Amino acid sequence: MIKDFIMDNFFYLHPGYTTFNTIIFGLVLGLIILGIIKIFDVLDKDPLDLIYPLIPIIVFGSTSRALVDNGIYPRIHLLATPGIYIFIGLMTIVLLLASIIVEKHSDVKYQNVIAIAGSAMCIPNIVLIIFHGINLKVTLLELFLFVVISAIFILLKNKMELLRTRGNLEVLLAHVFDATSTFVAMDFFGYYEQHVLPTLLINFTHTAFVMYPLKIGVIILILYIIDSQVNDKLANNMLKLSIFILGLAPGIRNFTTLILSLA
Repeated sequence: MIKDFIMDNFFYLHPGYTTFNTIIFGLVLGLIILGIIKIFDVLDKDPLDLIYPLIPIIVFGSTSRALVDNGIYPRIHLLATPGIYIFIGLMTIVLLLASIIVEKHSDVKYQNVIAIAGSAMCIPNIVLIIFHGINLKVTLLELFLFVVISAIFILLKNKMELLRTRGNLEVLLAHVFDATSTFVAMDFFGYYEQHVLPTLLINFTHTAFVMYPLKIGVIILILYIIDSQVNDKLANNMLKLSIFILGLAPGIRNFTTLILSLA
């Protein structure tokens, strides 16, 4: 009975989220972040050093999900929520520890080890995506919208102290990309949102454009709270790295799923 409850609410293979499992996933994520903070503390490393090196691993995980969504990879527990997040998380921790060892015994920085390993993992997915084909017009549309909106905040960086703080602009732009992927998929191609709160707001406003003010407003508020209230540098930067991943990962997945499905 307990096994059935867990499988039905957390390890199911169909897409979508409920209020219940959203709360539970959030609590679990919080505990994981606390654990990773301890790891970085022991290693004496700054989490924000990985904000760019981790992008290939994020691309690997997100494109894997997109390939599942399009039937190219099988829909199995390892490649579905939360299995893929557990797999990617554990793999990244192991890779982090291994990269520290490599750094100690060579001149190669641990960030570069992670970036190279992540890039290598991406290659099979990129090859499959190329052979499958993508919708170039949709790709350019989404990238154009992302660049235009991102340019606004890049230009505002020198006028907003919040955006000048290390990592903050990257975190915000990751969520702008996520908002763009949702907006294009839903308003132009009739896709639907799987998460609880965005679904409520999109249904209320009748447009996924609401994701822009929602994402931008919430992220700026969160970054302000982190910078003003979280004085511990390690915890501060780990929170920012986590929020960066939470924006970029679904954005890349949605983007890749869409351009593959419309090919």
